[in-house]
Amino acid sequence: MSRKQALRDLQTRLAERLRAAQAQAPERGWLAVECGGQGLLLPLDEAGEIFAPPPLRRVPHTRPWFLGVANLRGGLHGVVDVAAFLGLAAATPAAAAREQARLVALAPRLGVNAALLVDRLAGLRSAAQLQPEAAPAGARPAFAGAHWRDGDGRGWQEIGLAALAGDERFLAVAA
Repeated sequence: MSRKQALRDLQTRLAERLRAAQAQAPERGWLAVECGGQGLLLPLDEAGEIFAPPPLRRVPHTRPWFLGVANLRGGLHGVVDVAAFLGLAAATPAAAAREQARLVALAPRLGVNAALLVDRLAGLRSAAQLQPEAAPAGARPAFAGAHWRDGDGRGWQEIGLAALAGDERFLAVAA
């Protein structure tokens, strides 16, 4: 087979795969993280870059869950301890020093320069890997999405980052 023919065949296969992928409904995907022992799902289209925690600059007179600001790729981002914000664990200034801790920046399109401190990354999840389950009874914030269970029986709480970025409590960092 000639090189030209092999190239044409490759282009044809790629074009077919691209058409097939465009015809399928986009599958929901999440970044799975752990915070305060709870599994959380952050929508991939609302999450930004992931960083190892850099040095944080404390900001006086702020809520305990607001850890300070960090320089992430030349931009200042407010850093929120998600476990403390959600009431899953007490805020710990040393949380950023934990070996597996990471900062997950919110997507730039959300218009909030913020990053979430998570205890550890747990990989990616798709809707095909999870089963929806009933949400617990009681009042829930607008950013609390669906509850899911994976094949191992672990529960996951979806957190809508766009809704979180607009949440009054999240934006009110002053103590």
